[in-house]
Amino acid sequence: MIIEVKVPSVGESVTSGVVSAWHKKSGEFVNEGEPLFALETDKVSTDVVAQKSGVLETKVPEGQEVKIGEVIAVIDDSERTSKQDKEEKPKKKEPEAKKKEPESQKKPEAVAASVDGGRPESTTQATTLSPGVRRIVEEEKLEPEKITGTGQGGRLTKADVLKAVENRGKAKPEVAVAKTEEKIKAREVQPPSDVSAEASAKAEARFIRKKMSPLRRKIAQQLVMAQHTAAILTTFNECDMSTVQELRRCKQDEFTKKHGIKLGLMSFFVKAAVEALKAVPVVNGRIDGDDFIQNNFYDIGVAVGTERGLVVPVVRDADKKSFADLERDIAGYAGRARDGKLKLEDLQGGTFTITNGGVYGSLFATPILNPPQSGILGMHKIMPRPMVMDGKVEVRPMMYLALSYDHRAIDGKEAVTFLIKVKECIEEPKELPLDF
Repeated sequence: MIIEVKVPSVGESVTSGVVSAWHKKSGEFVNEGEPLFALETDKVSTDVVAQKSGVLETKVPEGQEVKIGEVIAVIDDSERTSKQDKEEKPKKKEPEAKKKEPESQKKPEAVAASVDGGRPESTTQATTLSPGVRRIVEEEKLEPEKITGTGQGGRLTKADVLKAVENRGKAKPEVAVAKTEEKIKAREVQPPSDVSAEASAKAEARFIRKKMSPLRRKIAQQLVMAQHTAAILTTFNECDMSTVQELRRCKQDEFTKKHGIKLGLMSFFVKAAVEALKAVPVVNGRIDGDDFIQNNFYDIGVAVGTERGLVVPVVRDADKKSFADLERDIAGYAGRARDGKLKLEDLQGGTFTITNGGVYGSLFATPILNPPQSGILGMHKIMPRPMVMDGKVEVRPMMYLALSYDHRAIDGKEAVTFLIKVKECIEEPKELPLDF
């Protein structure tokens, strides 16, 4: 029976995808539940498994864009029984093979004996060379079996080997000239199409043209849309990370033993962002046509960089979660994002986003909004800098903060107030609902 392999639906808004990789080749046997191919869409990447066991026959190559519901392969499950029979037959033949083994071991010896006994007489010719002839042969590195002997019984004489030396010297220049002439003739007779193909191959080596992945195309569309539809403005501040770093240093072992996960920086910033959103609710809203929608829940998107591109999984109800829950969710999303195992629902929604360019060494940047949200917080690299503290210059670990916001909905005063609230929560973590 032939079973069709169709592109499955991975979400209401997803209409197509790309077969990024076939895990099984055409003609191979697949078992039920084994991954067949990787489907990459503009939102998620997922592995599609075989629904039945049988022999796979693919109908589209890797890298081709396909529609949801399109047949891209078939599985012949009638081949399953024939394969099982083939696997059982070798097992039955094993005893017979063992019986024949001693005979097969004898055959190489017999073959070797016949080869030794059948060598041509030319191999013994070296032993019949006179001392003078042998000396010339060895010095000039000649092959005596290739020289015609004029002596008694076909033996090589001194004149024979000297002539061979003389002829070899003449042959080398002639061979070199002949090879050069062959190359020139080959170039002269080379058709124009081959020359153009060679030129195009050299040109292609200078650059590579390939289609963007669905995810990269979606990212490009979203970023351009954000720039074209929103009035994006960015305000900056800086925060002293000394207290948070000291708190992490003191509580790290206890926190890790208790919860089985490390206490990172991101949980502090998620908590600080939630407190700032509560203080300045307009940043947690969005524009929808002529209306403004005020969100009274806190689903925080955390940007994660992967080889495929940037994705933003959403931590649901961040205001209700502990530091350990936040760290666990963020680590889980990051791992699934890098493995390409995020689900569509992991990326949907979100009222505010946090991105950390500091993990790549970014010192200062202006993040772009994640539509339809109205705000995004940018974290950056922690750098020791001289700061004036109580009239004294001290070196402190400092981080620049950036808030990009939609000026259509948020005024400058509200944006600055929001960022200062984040700064205060980080510099004085006691203002946060610490639970460790």
